[in-house]
Amino acid sequence: MIQAQLRDIIDRCFQDGVERGWWSANAAGKYALEIPKREGQGDYATNLALVAAGMEKKNPREIAARLLELLEEHCRLTEKIEIAGPGFVNFFIKPAVWQSVLPVVCERDQAYGPADDGGGKKVLVEFVSANPTGPLSVGHGRQAVLGDAIARLLTACGFAVTREYYYNDAGRQMRVLAQSVRARYLELLGCAAEFPEDGYQGDYIVDIARAIADEFGDAKKDADLDFFKQRAERAIFADIDATLSRLGIRFDEYYNEHSLYDNGHIDDVVARLRDRGLVYDQDGAVWFKTTEFGMEKDRVIIKSSGEPTYRLPDIAYHREKFRRGFDWMVDIFGADHIATVPDVLAGVRALGYDDSRVTVLLHQFVTLMRDGKQVKMSTRKATFVTLDELMDEVGPEVVRFFFLMRKADSQLEFDLDLAKEQSQENPVYYVQYGHARMCSILRQAAEKGVDMGTLDSAPIDLLTAPEELALLKDLGGYPALVKAAALDLAPHRLIYFLQQLAGRFHSYYNKHRVISDDRNLSRARLWLIRAVRIVFRNALVLLGVEAPERM
Repeated sequence: MIQAQLRDIIDRCFQDGVERGWWSANAAGKYALEIPKREGQGDYATNLALVAAGMEKKNPREIAARLLELLEEHCRLTEKIEIAGPGFVNFFIKPAVWQSVLPVVCERDQAYGPADDGGGKKVLVEFVSANPTGPLSVGHGRQAVLGDAIARLLTACGFAVTREYYYNDAGRQMRVLAQSVRARYLELLGCAAEFPEDGYQGDYIVDIARAIADEFGDAKKDADLDFFKQRAERAIFADIDATLSRLGIRFDEYYNEHSLYDNGHIDDVVARLRDRGLVYDQDGAVWFKTTEFGMEKDRVIIKSSGEPTYRLPDIAYHREKFRRGFDWMVDIFGADHIATVPDVLAGVRALGYDDSRVTVLLHQFVTLMRDGKQVKMSTRKATFVTLDELMDEVGPEVVRFFFLMRKADSQLEFDLDLAKEQSQENPVYYVQYGHARMCSILRQAAEKGVDMGTLDSAPIDLLTAPEELALLKDLGGYPALVKAAALDLAPHRLIYFLQQLAGRFHSYYNKHRVISDDRNLSRARLWLIRAVRIVFRNALVLLGVEAPERM
């Protein structure tokens, strides 16, 4: 909010300098306006003078001095502007400007934060996309929460978001799944059965087989594999859906990879690539000339056995995303997809589409820790810890919060002991307790008959303590944070923000009495608490995490 106003002033002053002939317009919009990392360097700092100096081949401090001259004439937000270092310009915002944030937060309430930056552009967010071969793992869980949080942020910022789950219910994996279920079914009937060498393990296979036995008895012992595949797929998808529902995650569309074959899209992609001279036959296989797009070697898209590699249906699927009219396509994959992503994007370019409209976010894996040691496996459902088991142990709210605590491309260590602590050491508890504590303060004020009065009569100019101004600065920076987190697909920034805001609030509350004998100061501080609570709640809602009123 304040940052946007300040940037607008800087832009106008810079343009004024262009009109005076002091510099060209080349640096317009190419500079940063950021919160300095060190105290004493102001509330905001810009590198505009350095950027312009590099383009103009001039001294940055001289450009900064002229820019300062214009800013001091036109900027009413600051009590001081100064030049620092090689040419940075630091801004010190007036307390009254920070205080003016409070009424805006309280008046907008639930609408405070996001703006309509998306303008209704159509965005497809593809995530999870696990084939129905088993329960969701912890790794799938990180991707599910990440994708859902990104979809929430983009929706809040005015994008028309479609959440899509892409899966394949055909091919070798599903055939092995069917063989695994059939073998367990026959075993339950007391019949001899050969379990496939690379079959799917885990009690969930036995559960599916037992359900078939309970319903049909031995009537399906001669049934073909397609029957067992369909039953397994239905049961596993029901399990996946139930797991995601526990996390509050829904999908708008389910896209079946098999439909790409049924509708002729796979064959059409190969034909179009051949027409462009980008596909050739060698050693019985079909190759895609990825070297034409900067790759070190060409890639096989159809094996000599006639079976497509993963790249081909992925290319066809992405072409259909473009054909369906999406302006921006966001793919959220595990880090194990890193080798295939460049080839798929090359296929998109080869078919004549703008691959810059596809953003691929690769997340790293999750390591579960207990007593300082890695948790290796589960024996209940599979050879990995399932997402349901994790939620059973720590709860869905904690799972969502912990999965968003790190950047997607950072390894995530999930400390099970910490996640279950009911103390301020647990970041989820620390943040949620902050919100509950604010609700408690407002209830106490009502119970004591403290009249907050109307917002327009609140003496907010009394909010001058450093801790109060720090809280107001956080509130003022929240809209810019939401926008950046959405556009950069970085929901972890909201987690960082909430932890910082919680720290500031707890520190403030421990140092200052909110409700005191000073009626006016109490009113001002209660309005501040209300505003901070609003931002707490809004940020938690965007992340899909509960904002409890009591704890």
